[in-house]
Amino acid sequence: MIRGVRGATTVTQNDENEIVNSTEELIMELIEQNAIEAANVASVFISVTADINAEFPAKALRRFSSWKYVPVMCMKEINVKGSLPLCIRVMIHVNTDKAQQDIIHIYLKDAVTLRPDLIKE
Repeated sequence: MIRGVRGATTVTQNDENEIVNSTEELIMELIEQNAIEAANVASVFISVTADINAEFPAKALRRFSSWKYVPVMCMKEINVKGSLPLCIRVMIHVNTDKAQQDIIHIYLKDAVTLRPDLIKE
């Protein structure tokens, strides 16, 4: 079964290093918390708000050699008035036997406000 594992984080500014490092931190946490192996990943979608364009956040995944063949796509989040600025969202599509309620979604930094109902203590 393919499940979506999602997460989000924020950056303080539109800076190449911060974008890549924050994305790497988020993805590493998603991988660790959900025991994700690259061979089981169908694809990864990464979206950013309109105020992020200094670098592709997908560059963070290229730091993991075992993820070399995982398809990754970056896209712009729709620009909704009042939405969280400087936000990076990730959706990993992974083959897993886990039940939907057993997936651990990760929200870091200011992104914790997006889905407080999914934050696990």
